[in-house]
Amino acid sequence: MSFDRLIEKIIKTQNPTVVGLDPRLEYIPEYIKAKKFQKYGKTFKGAAKAILTFNKKIIDEIYDIVPAIKPQAAYYEMYGWEGVKTLAKTIEYAKSMGMYVITDGKRNDIGATMEAYAAAHIGQTDIDGEMCEAFGADALTVNGYLGTDGISPLLEICRNADKGIFVLVKTSNKSSGELQDKLIGDKPVYGVMGDMCEQWGAGAMGKYGYSSVGAVVGATYPEQLAEMRKALPHTFFLVPGYGAQGGGAEGVSKGFDENGLGAIVNSSRAVMCAYKKEECDERDFAKAARREVIRMKEDIISYLPKISLE
Repeated sequence: MSFDRLIEKIIKTQNPTVVGLDPRLEYIPEYIKAKKFQKYGKTFKGAAKAILTFNKKIIDEIYDIVPAIKPQAAYYEMYGWEGVKTLAKTIEYAKSMGMYVITDGKRNDIGATMEAYAAAHIGQTDIDGEMCEAFGADALTVNGYLGTDGISPLLEICRNADKGIFVLVKTSNKSSGELQDKLIGDKPVYGVMGDMCEQWGAGAMGKYGYSSVGAVVGATYPEQLAEMRKALPHTFFLVPGYGAQGGGAEGVSKGFDENGLGAIVNSSRAVMCAYKKEECDERDFAKAARREVIRMKEDIISYLPKISLE
């Protein structure tokens, strides 16, 4: 199963983190932008080319110490079709370097529309009998609040094509509790959604005890993270909110099991903009990203047991 591969990469690198590649033009060093704008103008193409260069240089510096990247689709879509092309190229490049790729798209719909989203991001598209991958990510974030109708089209792909999904359960944003903390009977909405993840994943179990249906549970709510880890023993967690959003290493440690597995923690802006925080030469941005990744890894694993299968 898909998350078996992710777990194996986490064990190999001893690093339960994922780098979110969510680039904005203001994050890109001036020398890269100047070169691309000179060639392509201040256009969507120029912006997309600059972003792709930026992404590749970061991937080149982290692929050997980080198991995965997580590009957020919106940061590419804002640059039109050229940006979407850069998303596809970023996924392709990261996979060529042996990285696991989670597309953060938070897709949600029912019926044929969800089938199309599923085919686009983690499946294949039938082009007159020829099956082709559009984006080819290993996993996709999805919104489960339309219920099983919105998840079923993904499950078949998870089972048959070695893919995974992360369902929004308890998100890291400040207002998440307006809905997610409401009670259904004596259980909060996020707890009900977590139970549904366990049910959806029951037919897609991996060899390490986790199914192909994961959950997004934010680092900004450590008590709920601990609660969900206990309640969802077969659900792998994607944990956003570390660092810039206020989540700390001690808090995120509550999302892991007794083997230091069961979760992967995301950091985006802190990695991409590490060179700005360090105030180093902008041409050193990728090495600054590597230094931040190492700092993050050491911070998190200091609260975990040795990551292993035993």
